[in-house]
Amino acid sequence: MKNNAQKAARLSVAPMMDWTDRHCRYLHRLLSHEALLYTEMVTSPALVRGGALHLLKHSQQEHPLALQLGGSDPQELAQAAQLGAEAGYDEINLNCGCPSDRVQSGAFGAVLMQSPDLVADCIAQMRSKVSVEITVKCRIGVDEQEPREILPVFLEKIRAAGCQRVTIHARKAWLKGLSPKENRDIPPLDYELVHEMKAAFSDMHISLNGGVDSLDQAVEHLDRGLDGVMIGRAAYHQPADILSTADMRIFGSGQLRDPVSVVHEMLPYIEAELANGARLHQISRHMLGLFAGRPGARAWRRMLSEGANRPGAGPELVVQALAPVIEASAAA
Repeated sequence: MKNNAQKAARLSVAPMMDWTDRHCRYLHRLLSHEALLYTEMVTSPALVRGGALHLLKHSQQEHPLALQLGGSDPQELAQAAQLGAEAGYDEINLNCGCPSDRVQSGAFGAVLMQSPDLVADCIAQMRSKVSVEITVKCRIGVDEQEPREILPVFLEKIRAAGCQRVTIHARKAWLKGLSPKENRDIPPLDYELVHEMKAAFSDMHISLNGGVDSLDQAVEHLDRGLDGVMIGRAAYHQPADILSTADMRIFGSGQLRDPVSVVHEMLPYIEAELANGARLHQISRHMLGLFAGRPGARAWRRMLSEGANRPGAGPELVVQALAPVIEASAAA
């Protein structure tokens, strides 16, 4: 499946904690058959020491699908990568970009930007255990680092260790003084540096992440020579805007996906998941933005937000919430 993941990486949805769980990914896959999807970050200690294999659960429909791992112990990451490969993931991605306190205390995530040799060792160990592709998601630097000096060194080291595909979040991470939320917005974006890295490392597959909130922007970066674009919050909050035309515009295949049809396609999934003990809000919370900016969207969001937590809430609530959207589009 390696080539599938690489082809799909032309457009990907970023791994986002508390957001890109398996219910979210199932929805996103209905909107785009081609884009590469990522899990939330799963830590190697949780898998290897904690035995939390339920974190690897996914459905076959979600492929092409990448597992993002967080960790900094090469042997443990290699074991976690093995578990991911056995679970059927098409790619294993090492997180070198997350700035949260939790990852700092665990000495992984963006902290790893300060230890390129350790990252190279992690990649080498992971590659020795699995045949699926090992990729990296990183920042342009952290704290006082000068990105133009350290990023080429970082890329050289990971390339030498056998990593050929990297996604670069085009902001620094400030580990001291900024919260994870502030780290998503405050450090300035440096898209030009990512394009420079593609010119300097032309043999590597380089994707850009950070601040991209439309397909138009994604196409612009691809047309300028980048291999891929990863979209985060916009793909979550306005999934139809980003993903329903992605197959046609980015991959030159498929057709426009109508979000109303996608809701109908979600109903059997919702029914099956509820039968397995899930609660409606665990699934419907990812669907709130489906009609963002369209007539009827407010009523859709309100009915789902207010009703999905109620005992016994099921697919009929989703159908009910869809009615104002259908009525509004018929009246338009």
